[in-house]
Amino acid sequence: MILDLVLLIGGLALLAWSADRFVDGATALAFRLGVSTMVVGALVVGFGTSAPELVVSVIAAAQGELDLGVGNVIGSNVANLSLVLGIGAVIHPLDLPRGSIRRAVLCLASVVLFAVLVQNAATRAEGVILAIATVVGLVLLAQMPSEASDRSQETQIEADGGSTWWWTLVGLAGTVGSAQIVVHGATGLADGFGLGGGFVGFSMVAVGTSLPELVTVVVASRRRETGLIIGNLLGSNVFNSLAVGAALFLAGPGPMSEMELQVRGSLAMSVIAALVVLVMSTSRRIARPEGAVLLVTYGVLLAVLASSAGV
Repeated sequence: MILDLVLLIGGLALLAWSADRFVDGATALAFRLGVSTMVVGALVVGFGTSAPELVVSVIAAAQGELDLGVGNVIGSNVANLSLVLGIGAVIHPLDLPRGSIRRAVLCLASVVLFAVLVQNAATRAEGVILAIATVVGLVLLAQMPSEASDRSQETQIEADGGSTWWWTLVGLAGTVGSAQIVVHGATGLADGFGLGGGFVGFSMVAVGTSLPELVTVVVASRRRETGLIIGNLLGSNVFNSLAVGAALFLAGPGPMSEMELQVRGSLAMSVIAALVVLVMSTSRRIARPEGAVLLVTYGVLLAVLASSAGV
């Protein structure tokens, strides 16, 4: 357990450093490519920080643990749009860039599609459907309008194009890699304390695989990079629901064993995605009180999911 604690603390320190480099590189990359930080957040940061969900879920499905893989996707989606988005808004109110609502609607549609297909059993045919939907989602994300890219003095990086790409890739690799160290340490501590598998799956593993999004959002919020935050979280959930879902279904098709858990989890995931669309539709910003509501909602949903898992 001492080793697990060291891994957890060391992983968190490396995660914070990597996310800082990642945000710097992604913001500078958006400026150099002449696109908005929201597009980079959705297509580069969002999909990149979802790599832990992809790895964990596919490995679980390939080893016959389909419920664990599905639970990780559901728990990560819920954490992204409630815990992570809520923390970002509490740190600093998030003014919504142009195109945020359309991307939120696409996120909701992706989540609902996954929720519908995941009931009862996962089949390869459903995996193909999700794979096709992934391509469509990527095209829509790239084509949706966004505000023009700007570069604040705080996030300016005086480097050539190659250096910008380098720091973006180093930050991404460090963020994803350190997240795995944190997950390993956290699950080791959980086993040491005798915590239930359901609690670990829907809280520590799901939050652990969402750590890249969480730390990236915290850093970006402090730097007022709202477009990067919104694009990251919405793009990440689109990727989780479609691309990770497709890989999950293709790698380990079969019946679900924890039906009540899947039903409640899918419903909770869809509700929180719809709540985010509602919040974005009623105002051009996500204020601190709304961020606090999202945090409370996450706590309630986590309790429901944990109880369904038999904790």
